[in-house]
Amino acid sequence: MGEHVYKIVELAGSSDKSYEEAIRNAVAKAAQTIHNLRWFEVTETRGHIDKGQVAHWQVVLKVGFTLDD
Repeated sequence: MGEHVYKIVELAGSSDKSYEEAIRNAVAKAAQTIHNLRWFEVTETRGHIDKGQVAHWQVVLKVGFTLDD
């Protein structure tokens, strides 16, 4: 990884399909405005139950990106 300095932001992503898609949604949206994304860490996972079934996923994640030189 070399000698980088990282900025870390916290995001919440959601999906009605899976927690993995919730992560992908958050990272894809962040990539539209933040460059040099390098890693993520899921810090929370939760969901919504409707009629006894998982209806929605939400994940909170930290995303790290390198600062420009």
